[in-house]
Amino acid sequence: MPPRSAKRPASSAVEDYLEQILELINTKGYARVVDIAERLSISQASVTNMVQKLDADGLLKYEKYRGLALTTAGEALARNITHRHHLLTDFLQLLGLDPQVIYHDVEGMEHHVSPATVHAIESLTSHLKRRPALLNSIRRGIVPARARHSAPSA
Repeated sequence: MPPRSAKRPASSAVEDYLEQILELINTKGYARVVDIAERLSISQASVTNMVQKLDADGLLKYEKYRGLALTTAGEALARNITHRHHLLTDFLQLLGLDPQVIYHDVEGMEHHVSPATVHAIESLTSHLKRRPALLNSIRRGIVPARARHSAPSA
C-alpha cells in the first residue's frame, strides 16, 4: 500500500497519534497501545483500532502484543508534526503569551497550518530572536491587547 503522502492529508487524530508514538519511542525506546491510550486519555480498544488503521496506511508496523514501530513515512510525518508543534509553541512563547493559552492554541493550530505558513513563522521567529528591541516592542503592544480581551464585558 502506498504511504499516506500519496493519498489524502493526515487527519488531526492521525497526527495526534503519530506525535505521541514518536514521543514515546524517543523517551521510552518503544510505544505500546497502553502507553498511547494513557497519553491520549482514550480507551485501549480505540487505540488498537487506530493503530491497525495506521498499519494498513503504511505509517507503522503493528504486531498484536508486541508493540509497534513507525515506518519511514510514519516517522517523517511524525517529525513534521512535532516540528510544527515546537515551532508554534516557541513562536507564541516569544510573544509572551500565557502557557495555558499557548498549549490550547497550539493544540488547535498545529493541524491546520500550511507549509507556507510554517515557513513564514520560522522566518519570523528567527528574525525576532535576532532583534530583541523589535520583539520587546511587539510584546508591549500585546500586553494592552491581552488586558482588553481578558477584561469582563460590561
